[in-house]
Amino acid sequence: MTNILDTAQRPAKPATVPTTSTALITPTNSNATDDIIGIASNAATNQAATDQAATTNHFNHREKQWILYDVGNSAFVLLSTAVIPIYANSLLKAAGESNIVSTWGYMQTIASLIITLLMPILGSVADVQGMKIKFFIGFFGTGVLACCAMALPLGWVAFLAVCMLATIGLNGSLTFYDSMLIDTTTNDRMDQVSSHGYGWGYVGSTIPFIACIALIFAGPSAFGWSTTACTRASFVITALWWTAFTIPLISGYHQTHYRETADHMRDAVRGTFSELGHTFREISRNKPLWMFMIAFFFYIDAVNTIISMSTSYGTQLGIDSTQLVLALLVTQFVAFPCAIAYGRLAKRFGCKPMIMAAVIAYLGIVCFAAFFLRSATEFWILAILVSMFQGGIKALSRSYYGKIIPKSHANEYYGFYDIFGKTASILGTFIVAATTSITGNPSLGVLSIGLLLAVALVFLILQRDPATASETAA
Repeated sequence: MTNILDTAQRPAKPATVPTTSTALITPTNSNATDDIIGIASNAATNQAATDQAATTNHFNHREKQWILYDVGNSAFVLLSTAVIPIYANSLLKAAGESNIVSTWGYMQTIASLIITLLMPILGSVADVQGMKIKFFIGFFGTGVLACCAMALPLGWVAFLAVCMLATIGLNGSLTFYDSMLIDTTTNDRMDQVSSHGYGWGYVGSTIPFIACIALIFAGPSAFGWSTTACTRASFVITALWWTAFTIPLISGYHQTHYRETADHMRDAVRGTFSELGHTFREISRNKPLWMFMIAFFFYIDAVNTIISMSTSYGTQLGIDSTQLVLALLVTQFVAFPCAIAYGRLAKRFGCKPMIMAAVIAYLGIVCFAAFFLRSATEFWILAILVSMFQGGIKALSRSYYGKIIPKSHANEYYGFYDIFGKTASILGTFIVAATTSITGNPSLGVLSIGLLLAVALVFLILQRDPATASETAA
C-alpha cells in the first residue's frame, strides 16, 4: 500500500509554503494569542519531511499513515451503505416490521444526536497535549468491537442498537482523525492529502467489500454456511480490515499543535465549558468562518442524507439487493479518481469554488432522484453521479476548515464542525424518514433536500474569502 501511495501523485511543480497567507491560518481575534501553543521537539523534523515530500511530489510517512485510516474505516462505511441495511431489512421483515426507511433513519438520527452532544466537550479536552490520540483510540475501539458484535445472532432491536454503537464509534473517531490533519501536513498540501484520503478510502474499501460479497454469495455452496452466517462473518472481516489500517496511524501519530493546561485533567475538564463558550463566540465573531459553517450545515445535510439512506430508498422502490450492491461497488471505483481530481482542481481554481461546484451538482442530482428514479437503471445513474462529487465536497470541506481555524484549538473547533455536520444529519434523515412515513412517497422526502442545498449555495456566495475579510478589517 505504501508504494501505491508513493506513485499516486502526478508530477507537479514543487509546493512552496505561502508567506502572506497568515489570515488563512488563524481567524483574526486577539484572544487566540493568549493560548500557549505546545510545539513538540521534533516539529522541525516533521516540517522538513513535509517540505521534502512536497519537493519530490510524494507523500511523507506521516501523511501516508493518516491516509491509511481512511482506507480502514471506509470499509465499514461501505458496509453500512450496502450490506448492513439489507441485513437489517431482513431482520425487520422476520419480526413483522416493514418500513425500513423510517426505522433506519431514526437509528441514524439517534447516533448523530449522541455524537453531536459528545464531540464539542471531548474535543475541548482533546486539545490538551497527548489527549487527542487517546480519544481517537477509544472511539475507534468502540466502533471495531461493536462491528464484531454485529456478527452475533441478535434480534432486530439489539442489532440496530449495536449498529448504532458502531456508528458512534466511527463518527467519534473521524472527528479526532479530521483534526489530526493539521498535525500531519502543511496548509498548502491539505487539499491534496485530504482528497487522497477519501480517494484511497473509496478504492481500498472495495477489497474487503468484494471479499464479503463473495462470501455471502458463494459461502453457502463453498462452505455449507447459511447466507445469514456468511453475512455475519462479513462484519468480522470488516472489523479486522479497519483495525489493520488503523495501527500505522496509532503508532506514528504525534500531536504537534495543542493547548497547555493545568497539571490535573480534572482542571482541564472543569474549564471545558468555558472554553466551549469562548470558541463559539470566536466562531460567531469571525464572519467568514461563521458563514461557511452555516453553508456547511445545509449542504452536508443533503450529502449525508443521500449517502446514508440511498440503499434503503432503493430497497423501498423495489430495486433488488444484487443491483444495489453492484451499483454501490462500481461507485467506489468512480469516486476514487474523482476525489483525487478534486484535490488537484482545488489547487488550480481554489477550494471554495470547487465546493460550490459540488453543491450545484448535488442540486441536479436531487432533482434527478426525485423525478426520474424509478428503476435499477436510474439508480445506477444516481449512484455514479453521487460518487463523482461526494468525496470531493467532503475532502475539501475538512481541509478548507482546517486552514481557517487556530491550530492550537483544532479539536475544539472540529468539535463544532462535527456539531454542524451531525446536527444537519439529524435534520436531513429525520425529514426524509418522517415525510416518507406520513406520505408514503419517498420522492417528496428526497425533493426537500434541494431546498437545503439552495440555502447553502446562497451562504457560500455571500461569504467573503477569509483572507479578503481579514485584509479589509485591517
